Amino acid sequence: MALIRKKRIFYILIIFTLVFAIYASRIGWIQYKAAFKAVTASGQTINELAVRQREEGIELDSGRGQFSDRNGVLMTGITRWEPVLFPVAKLPNEKTLDTLASMLGTSRDKLQSTWSTLRVPYVWPYKEALMNNVNGKEERSSSTPGFELMPYVYRYPEEKSGRQWLGFTSQRPDVILKLRSQNKQNENYSLSMQVGAAGLEKTFDNFLRGIGGTRAYYTVDGQKRPLTGIGIRVKGANNRYYPLTIQTTINNEIQGDLEQLAEKMGLKEGAIVVLDAKQGDVVAMVSRPFYDPYHVNMEDGSWSNKAVKAAVPGSIFKVVIAAAALEEQVTNPNEVFHCSGHYGKYGLSCWKNGGHGDISLSEGFAESCNIVFATLGERLSVESINRTAHKLGLSRLNGWHADVFLDGEALSQIDQEEAGRIFYDTSKADGGTLAQTAIGQRDVLMTPLQAANLVVTLLNNGVVYSPRLVSTIHFKDGSTLANLPIQSYLSREGRIQPETANRLLGWMQQVVTDGTGRTLSSAKWPLAGKSGTAQVVKDGEHRNNQWFIGYGPVGKPKYAVAVLSQNRPVNSNHQAIQIFRGTMNILEQHEQKK
Repeated sequence: MALIRKKRIFYILIIFTLVFAIYASRIGWIQYKAAFKAVTASGQTINELAVRQREEGIELDSGRGQFSDRNGVLMTGITRWEPVLFPVAKLPNEKTLDTLASMLGTSRDKLQSTWSTLRVPYVWPYKEALMNNVNGKEERSSSTPGFELMPYVYRYPEEKSGRQWLGFTSQRPDVILKLRSQNKQNENYSLSMQVGAAGLEKTFDNFLRGIGGTRAYYTVDGQKRPLTGIGIRVKGANNRYYPLTIQTTINNEIQGDLEQLAEKMGLKEGAIVVLDAKQGDVVAMVSRPFYDPYHVNMEDGSWSNKAVKAAVPGSIFKVVIAAAALEEQVTNPNEVFHCSGHYGKYGLSCWKNGGHGDISLSEGFAESCNIVFATLGERLSVESINRTAHKLGLSRLNGWHADVFLDGEALSQIDQEEAGRIFYDTSKADGGTLAQTAIGQRDVLMTPLQAANLVVTLLNNGVVYSPRLVSTIHFKDGSTLANLPIQSYLSREGRIQPETANRLLGWMQQVVTDGTGRTLSSAKWPLAGKSGTAQVVKDGEHRNNQWFIGYGPVGKPKYAVAVLSQNRPVNSNHQAIQIFRGTMNILEQHEQKK
């Protein structure tokens, strides 16, 4: 009986052991499969998430897409080798600290106190001292644990610039949460991820987010202390197609030269816009004051792009009135007016004391005679002025636009753009309103972009183009994701006659040879254009907006340019004309290099 009982117990134990082994194997298999099964929309597994919890590091590259100029020169994503200190369990010896301190341009005590208190990686700020001591690639790898020279990607190359069209990024947790809720593929977006906040960074944000950044990391224990012996590792997304590169129409060299010109000439507030004369692409766009994309002050407004903000145009609007008068046949090119210096009503007077005397229409244009154009304004109507302005692309947004783009959404390339206006309230427009409107005062508002594009329209026989800032979107491997084709715009009112456009271009030449732009005759190219001085009030003080718009070289135009110098002291020298000449001279130099 005892033997039988022992056998039963033995068999029962075997059965229990087998059952336990089967269950244990099953649980182990389930855990193994779960560990390597994707549990996020981005394909991360439980095992990978667990490993990430034991990693601390620093982002070297956000993985955000980049911008290049028209020649493929990168304007964002500038890589520099920077010194990075990682937290370590034990600092190196004094001799090594002395060597590193010398390389970093600091003292051993400062280095030691900084390093010993680190809880996260730290990019050493004294770049110049380091890079003067580090020349070859072989010196970029360090044998000192916790100290590395790493390829750190800076979003923007300069701290301050006049590239408000490019914009800036910022942390927007509310935007990230919305993106996460819209698509499971976005659930790995960090709440601290940078998103486009203004400029092209904002308008093309959907195409710039990328698929993940590059990080340098080290392994920690459960109490976040660095583990020794493992070292620093670099990990990043490896994808053939992403991140994308947005190719702009900007010429980076010209842009930089014009930013320097704006500073040299003392342009405090305003803009310079350079468009391709054939199709209206933006070649350069400078806004003053400059802004710092790393430290944006939303209160001071420096981040706002003056090139697309509407301002009182003054006499450059006489181009529109001259076109309207010719199109509506309320005058003829040979008509002679008389300017006594005063209009006789509405308080209007001419800028020239004593007046111009008898003066033809073309001379009135060249000399910017207010009496001639106030007279034409009263002959016209609200409807005829509006009609011609619309034909020339005014009182509406000018920039490239698509109702439906690749992502299924509307796309307007140029952020912050304003439409401007001609009349505030057409129902109350009387003779005085028409006369003041005709000299570019009263309610008239125009952006520098519109002003430059107005010149492009005349150069193309009345065809209104929609200026582009972006021409192509490229995959990482250089292939093309999308081309953004040249656009032209036709208003409901149609276009002005080619004869009208050509006559106005000729009159703009007279401005330089015989009129208010005579000082431009010393420029390297033969130039043509129209000056403007608008009366404005800022902070209770009378000021002037100074404009000059035009093209060059005469005979074979390559560029259309608009310059605005805002809120200048009354009776100050005409800064816009000087900057226009400097701009055209820079463009001539670049053409000589080709």
